Amino acid sequence: MDVLVCLVQQAGEPLSKEKLIQAVWPDTFVTDDVLKRAIGELRRVFEDDAREPHIIQTIPKRGYRLVAPVSAASTVRTLVTTVAKDSIAVLPFTNMSADSENEFFADGITEEIINALAQIKELRIAARSSAFTFKEKPIDARVVGERLNVRTVLEGSVRQAGSRLRITAQLISAADGYHLWSERYDREMKDIFEVQDEIARTIAERLKVTLKEVGQEPLVKAGTKNLEAYQAYIKGRALLYRRGAGLSRALEFLRLAVSLDPQYAQAWADAADAYVMLAYYGFGRPNPLLAKAKEAAVRAVALDPNLAAGHNALAGAYALADWDWSKSEGEFKRAIELDPRSILARTRYALWCVLPVSSRFEEAITQVKEAAEMDPLSDYAATILAFTYFVAGKSRESLQIAQHAMELEPESFLARLSLGLALHSQTRYDEAVTVIEAGLALSGRHPMFLALLVVTLADAGKLQEAKLVHAEFLARSAREYLSPFLLALSAAATGDQEAAIELAQKAYEIHDTQLTIFGKYWPGSKRLRADRRFEKILAAMGLK
Repeated sequence: MDVLVCLVQQAGEPLSKEKLIQAVWPDTFVTDDVLKRAIGELRRVFEDDAREPHIIQTIPKRGYRLVAPVSAASTVRTLVTTVAKDSIAVLPFTNMSADSENEFFADGITEEIINALAQIKELRIAARSSAFTFKEKPIDARVVGERLNVRTVLEGSVRQAGSRLRITAQLISAADGYHLWSERYDREMKDIFEVQDEIARTIAERLKVTLKEVGQEPLVKAGTKNLEAYQAYIKGRALLYRRGAGLSRALEFLRLAVSLDPQYAQAWADAADAYVMLAYYGFGRPNPLLAKAKEAAVRAVALDPNLAAGHNALAGAYALADWDWSKSEGEFKRAIELDPRSILARTRYALWCVLPVSSRFEEAITQVKEAAEMDPLSDYAATILAFTYFVAGKSRESLQIAQHAMELEPESFLARLSLGLALHSQTRYDEAVTVIEAGLALSGRHPMFLALLVVTLADAGKLQEAKLVHAEFLARSAREYLSPFLLALSAAATGDQEAAIELAQKAYEIHDTQLTIFGKYWPGSKRLRADRRFEKILAAMGLK
């Protein structure tokens, strides 16, 4: 950027290499190769050809000249704005400690630096999910830059020995793999928040982006001074990201964190999220879990009214625990206002609030598309986009995005489910059954896949096979909690409408999350909606 500014200031005039190097890198030894790389990057961004230049001309053995006209409306001015938007991906720091448990700590440091840099408006930072797709993989900064569309990459490592820490960090140019900066920090554990803040501020300085919007306030908001609480929190947060069977352990760590520091707002927000996810995936009866989710979310917002995660958690509680759609929408919008880059807030706002209540399809698609664009390698964001297209009745787009989500993460539970839904919506029942049966094997025969399999078999005219799967479903429900709404879909598909309505009523009474989010849209729900009794249930929930 500084090279471009120098050229613009002397537009039309030749500038020698020596003058450019002195202006951009004063008091620093820099070779001609560094300047050439800067010119090369500018030409790449401007799509300029050195042989037939329309922006920057090379003057053999002398230097360079800006040949494009400079005016307020010129292409150069527009492209200068684009180049000035610095961007970075923070890759997962490597755990160099002997204890594998320190993997959580290394990931926690990575996330805190991502969150700190996200506060700098002039800096575009790759989302956490996309950056973490490179975890434990051979890293080529140029590949990372291309896939995440960033100009710089931060790598690092963490070694912990007792109370001592050694953190290394290096900033790399994604254009050519050139190391722009590296540093080693030998500190005490108690200094961890200061080190993270120092790294973030050094990166901002190296990229020459300003910190005027945050001033001297710490970029890293520790949330707690209790190191034991912090370590419990980062373990819980890491397990929360993994979903599935790890949710119960995630909640244990998060509850430990708030017991160690009851003022820890972020830990309360994530605990609320863990309760919600346990209810959503059917790991327990929803009523008590959702009540605890709301209690934790209210606590988080009371402790820190400007915490986006707290408002996001409270929005989910209002939607799932109370069916208070107006308050839910207000809290989701507040969360997005506080953190416009929150993938979770945008996707949940669309899927848990906009679609169930009002069917504002285009608004939902816009929100989730923005999330997917901010997090391009996230199978979760892609999956929710596939769901949203499915709900909106756009089966072709849903199928394409679901296939993309599967490419991003072939083992993803939700991606496989979205693919089954998309195939079902196109009446490609045999293909859908194949995908669903693979999902059953992958998920330990999760009720979502069981319900979808029964409905798909019934819609394909294979009623006897559907009844066999339904029998399995019923037998399991006698031994463990299973979503009554999913059982209702299964019963209706096999022709037992009275049992289906009875199960739907039970789902209503216990605030079954599947009924709340997908009551109007699950394949097979038309059988239920043909019955006025089910329509009354939806109306009582505010879902018309």
